[in-house]
Amino acid sequence: MTRKALFWLLAILFPLPMLLVLNASLSDVFEVRLFIMLGALAYSWWLASILLSVRPSWLDRWVGLPQVYMLHGVLGVTALLAAYLHLDNTHAHSQLAANVGHWAFYLSLAVALYSIVFMSGWLVDRFRSVAKVKHCLEHVLHHQVSLWLHRLNLIAVVLIAVHVHVIAQLRQHLVFMIVFDLYTVATLGVYAWKKWIAPDSYLTGLVTENRALNGSTRQVRITLDSRSADIRPGDFFFIRFEGPGIPREWHPFSLTDDSQGVVVFTIRQLGDYTRTVPQIPIGTTARLDGPFGRFDGIIRESGAGRPLVLIGMGAGVAPLLSLAAGYLRNRKISLLWSIHSPNDNYYADLIDNYRNSSDGSFDALTRVGRFTRDALQSQLSEEQIGNAIYFIVGPNAGVLSTQRTLKRLGVSTGRIHHERLTM
Repeated sequence: MTRKALFWLLAILFPLPMLLVLNASLSDVFEVRLFIMLGALAYSWWLASILLSVRPSWLDRWVGLPQVYMLHGVLGVTALLAAYLHLDNTHAHSQLAANVGHWAFYLSLAVALYSIVFMSGWLVDRFRSVAKVKHCLEHVLHHQVSLWLHRLNLIAVVLIAVHVHVIAQLRQHLVFMIVFDLYTVATLGVYAWKKWIAPDSYLTGLVTENRALNGSTRQVRITLDSRSADIRPGDFFFIRFEGPGIPREWHPFSLTDDSQGVVVFTIRQLGDYTRTVPQIPIGTTARLDGPFGRFDGIIRESGAGRPLVLIGMGAGVAPLLSLAAGYLRNRKISLLWSIHSPNDNYYADLIDNYRNSSDGSFDALTRVGRFTRDALQSQLSEEQIGNAIYFIVGPNAGVLSTQRTLKRLGVSTGRIHHERLTM
């Protein structure tokens, strides 16, 4: 909790240098100073949101990518409110400045509304009508299109920079302009480095296996060019496969084991990108951005000996099997795996191997259909309800429903951790 509080505090501290310099510079415009500063605040938060979008690995290990994405979205939306108050209560003497400022605001507003529906679970996970609209439009607005539309925020930043530079009343304040330009150049520089230069420094490997587990799920094995000691049980990577006819986009996939040299991924073919996975030939080069994940860190911080309850839905069992492999001999583990049909039980042999080699510390139950409250209540012991750490991985709706059920059974919120299969 302390880490999350400090992380969110960064959102308050990030704009302070620019705001303090601007406040000292605006000694002659008392009547609109607040609203001018709201514009600077909005701009700072947009820049902070862009910095968070590059997925800093140290922040992931510190608080987890879900928190990073949440702050990214909150800053973007809150900045819109500050920008609206700025536009509605100030008047630029230059028509060009006014036009560019309005273009930036409406562009950011459009991207925010689009992202709330297509790139987050704020509405989709909770309202079926919104989910249906998203599903229908996804046939036209594919994931790669969504990513490029989201990058229109960069154009909005450039427009705002132009907006500030053509306002004579601000240009005369040299110190503020220097700070403003440093913020802008540093942010765009970090983004450009991460997106277009850093991929050459990512982990690389070759696809050595790409086989069907059933009609809709595949297992992809990548042999890394060099071992990575940073990989931990339960981690995931953003992967880009490089070959003719393969979409050149990054997509997140969870590890299925705890190996640091040969990494295995279980991929459910649901979206427009994952349906192309069968086309990836053996020998294809893969770049891996990561690893990311907080599951292993949470277990390490929980103290020795606490039991683990792993609840997976469909392909969501992958990172849980990775956790099981990593803690098979020093934790008491219960794996609960819900599948859609008996044909989906493609890891039965692996689970049996874990059970047989665990000296009684690992047990598992595979069930067709979701685990209901009665099923969970009959399966979980009093020790597990009162002391175990829970990890849930699966589709958004299933994760939210399981969280509610566990809380009703008496599991405290702080012991429930999840990863939603969404992008």
